[in-house]
Amino acid sequence: MHVIMAPSNLGFRPLRPNHEPGTWRAPEALLEAGLLKAIGVPPATSLPRPIYSPEPQAGTRIRNGRTMRDFNLMLAETVRDVRRRGEFALVIGGDCSILMGALAGAQEEGPIALIHIDGHSDFRHAGNYDFKRNLGAAAGMDLALVTGRGEPLGTEWPGIKGSLVADTDVIQLGERESRDPDFAWPDVRHTAIDTIDVFEATAIGAEGVAARIATMLAAKPDQGFWIHLDVDVLDESIMPAVDCPGSPGIPPEDLVAILRPLVANERCRGMTVTVFDPDLDPDGKYAATIVSLMADLAFPAPAPVDPIA
Repeated sequence: MHVIMAPSNLGFRPLRPNHEPGTWRAPEALLEAGLLKAIGVPPATSLPRPIYSPEPQAGTRIRNGRTMRDFNLMLAETVRDVRRRGEFALVIGGDCSILMGALAGAQEEGPIALIHIDGHSDFRHAGNYDFKRNLGAAAGMDLALVTGRGEPLGTEWPGIKGSLVADTDVIQLGERESRDPDFAWPDVRHTAIDTIDVFEATAIGAEGVAARIATMLAAKPDQGFWIHLDVDVLDESIMPAVDCPGSPGIPPEDLVAILRPLVANERCRGMTVTVFDPDLDPDGKYAATIVSLMADLAFPAPAPVDPIA
C-alpha cells in the first residue's frame, strides 16, 4: 500500500465572503492524528496544495475548474505510478473532486468499477442544475463527472476512451436526501447506476449491501474496482466535521463490515477518503474517529523495504 496525500479544497463553495474551505488541511491533520501508524506505516507521497479561488475561471462554469483539472492530472500520474508497482493506492483528500484523478490513474490497467459511498449522490450536471446562473461546485458533481456528464475538463482524460466509469459499473451507497420532495438530483434513479440509499441500506443491513456489491463485481470478474469514501456518509452525531453533515448515516460498524473485505480484495486498486474539514474539528476528536475507522479496515500490508547492503 502507498498513501497519497491530496490536499484539495477546489470543489467546494466558500461558505461566506473571504472563506476558504478547510478540507485541504485534512491529510496533514490525519497524519498528526496517527493515520500512518494506524494502518501499518506505509510509504506516503504528498502532492502540493493547489491554489483556491472563489472567482470564476475563463472557459468553465465549474469553480476552480482549470486548477482542478491540473491537480487531477498530477494525482492521476501519482496513482498510476503506485499501481505500476502493484501497490494499493490510498488517496487521502481533500474534497470529492479528487475522485476524477484517482480513477484516471487507476484506468491504465483497464476499465474499473466504482463503489461510491457518500451521504450524497453528487450527481449535479447540466440536466438538473442551472450553470448559467451559478458556478458548479465539483464536490457535488463528482459522480456525474466520472460517469461522463459535464464539461470536458472533468469528463475527458488522456488515454481514456469514454467516461472514467460506466453507469453499469457503479454502486452509490448512502444517499440520505433521496426521499425528500426537493431531492437535488432525482435523475440518478433513471440511470443504470445501482443506488442504495441510507434507508434501504438500514433495511437490508451490511450483509445485504455487501451482497449487492458482490453481485456487481461478479458480473465482470476480470475488472478491477475503486472505493470512494466520503466520510459524511456517517451520521452527523458521529462525523459533523464535514461541509454538509446530516442524518441518518451508515453506522461505523456496518461501514467496516462492508469495506473490510473489499480493501482486502486483490481486484481493489485503491480508495479515496474525502471531505473531512479540520477547521470544524478544533480538538482533533473527529480526526481520531476517522483514524480509528481506517485502522479497523485492515488495509493490505505495505511492501517490505529492502535493507541497505
